[in-house]
Amino acid sequence: MVNELGHFALIAAFLVSVVQGIVPMVGAGKGWFAWAQAAVPCAVVQFVLVATSFAALTAAFVGSDFSVSLVAGNSHAAKPILYKITGVWGNHEGSMLLWVLILSAFGAAAALFGRGLPLRLKARVLAVQALVGCAFYAFIIFSSNPFARLASPPFNGRDLNPLLQDPGLAFHPPFLYLGYVGLSMSFSFAVAALIEGKIDAAWARWVRPWTLASWMFLTLGIALGSWWAYYELGWGGWWFWDPVENASFMPWLIATALLHSATVVEKRESLKSWTVLLAILAFSFSLAGTFIVRSGVLTSVHAFATDPARGVFILAILGLFTGGALLLYSLRSAQLLAKGAFSATSRESALIMNNLLLVVATLVVFIGTFWPLAAELFFDRKLSVGPPFFEIAFTPFMVALAAILPLGAILPWKRGSIAGAARDLYGAMAVSLACGALAWSLQTGGGMLAPIGFTLASWLVLGSAADFARRASGGRAGVPGSIARLAGLPGAIWGKFLAHSGLGLTILGIASITAWEVEDIRAAMPGSRYDLGSYSVEFIGVRELQGPNFVSIAGEFNVSSGGDFVATLRPEKRFYTAAGTQTTEAAIDMGFMRDIYIVIGDRQPDGGYAIRSYVKPLANWIWIGALFMAAGALASLFDRRYRVGIAAGASARARIA
Repeated sequence: MVNELGHFALIAAFLVSVVQGIVPMVGAGKGWFAWAQAAVPCAVVQFVLVATSFAALTAAFVGSDFSVSLVAGNSHAAKPILYKITGVWGNHEGSMLLWVLILSAFGAAAALFGRGLPLRLKARVLAVQALVGCAFYAFIIFSSNPFARLASPPFNGRDLNPLLQDPGLAFHPPFLYLGYVGLSMSFSFAVAALIEGKIDAAWARWVRPWTLASWMFLTLGIALGSWWAYYELGWGGWWFWDPVENASFMPWLIATALLHSATVVEKRESLKSWTVLLAILAFSFSLAGTFIVRSGVLTSVHAFATDPARGVFILAILGLFTGGALLLYSLRSAQLLAKGAFSATSRESALIMNNLLLVVATLVVFIGTFWPLAAELFFDRKLSVGPPFFEIAFTPFMVALAAILPLGAILPWKRGSIAGAARDLYGAMAVSLACGALAWSLQTGGGMLAPIGFTLASWLVLGSAADFARRASGGRAGVPGSIARLAGLPGAIWGKFLAHSGLGLTILGIASITAWEVEDIRAAMPGSRYDLGSYSVEFIGVRELQGPNFVSIAGEFNVSSGGDFVATLRPEKRFYTAAGTQTTEAAIDMGFMRDIYIVIGDRQPDGGYAIRSYVKPLANWIWIGALFMAAGALASLFDRRYRVGIAAGASARARIA
């Protein structure tokens, strides 16, 4: 009964989305107040219906209702309750239901908290959001029904993919979906503004918080996925340029450019056309990522489906919304005239350079991701594009971006002087160069990756700190006055400081782990000892463990340094009996300055075991930096100026004549 209720609620949400996509759009165009107002209750009802459907599917997983095909294929009675819940979205059908749940949640939030929006714009935004939802409801109902029944239910299910039975995967997909599905709001605002033919500073002020929220969630989702790959997959890396990793990274890059571009529209009413285009592209790349994961055209450890029919359906959705939005953009481009003029040495120019670097970097990732597919389709050649291509082609753009960020952030609007702005950064520049020189002196041989990384990371963090010091009058107001002045700074200023500093910390972690990692691969016998950099590792032995739905072989290793005990590590090789698959569980002694990372492999003919061991300097700074970036977005969301803008918009809201 509960499953039928969930299926019925999903169909009802589809019908409500059709009404929401048509009635408010017509009402806004015709000037019919009641029709335009219908967008608000429709958006709320749609969310309630999808939430009911999602709750019903969750109940089926938690209750191990194996009469539901999806539960039977992705759960097991013996599975821990956490992984029964994560099994809801650890598959194609359930993940798409989560997709529309989040899409409707953003629409309902805009309906309830967008009281300051002009009614015409609000009606059109919610109508566009509903039309996107309508397409995905149709996709789920007609090709990916999560409530399909089995005529003969099994006693136990097949179990969830063991790689997904991890706490990191309990939060990674929801955060990731909140990010790139949330970009649908930026898309809806862009299309609604194009239909209305009006884009100004107020529009940028309304669209920016939604983009900030999406960017924050996307940052957290990517970071969680990277962290999960680091400790769960057992290959010792944190990023592999996998097609599905790239599918989330490309919208993140475009959304970063969109945030900076929207600032120019808000402050100077320039770059309107470019900002609208970025809003369209950001969500388009999210749809492209959905296609990658579910079409089967590109292989990945993260991919859900390999059904070509589903891929064609999603490709049609991508073509419809991206093509339609770009066509509308081309028809309205003549009306998107910039008002503000600015010189080549200004913050506007620096932000344009920022945007160009981010967009070209996105293009590099796009080419590297899709070129193997294009080569096979058009040239009948099988190619593999791996990390070396991305590292060589992508890195220079990020180096250039990091180099210009502190100076660009301190330049005045409209017209400025590089020499004048740089005066406040001389100290940061000198210390950054000294940090790079220190990194070079600490290494014996090696390339310039670590010195350059240390220089850029210090430059970003110290440059942001110098900007703070300037805003606090460089300490001339005294310590209490400076603290009070900093506490009173707008949230966007704090957000810029945290986000730019977080990028610096991430660059520092990447440079350190890439340049200075120590690796040891060997076959070792229990009782043996070997050196790992400055550490000594003793392989004590192995034992068999019984988990709730797996058995494992766990190794035990004692790590010491200079005769002093450091840690005991117990890596595992797990076998999941229901799924019939193995996973590798790395053992990591995490530290602020380094990680010690050990993986146990298969038993060798001589009785030894394949062992991979690493020392990874500053590894955790990669994810600490991501947390700083997300905190920066959160601080910007609490900027009082956005709340004032909303209130002002509410008092001056345009009536529909």
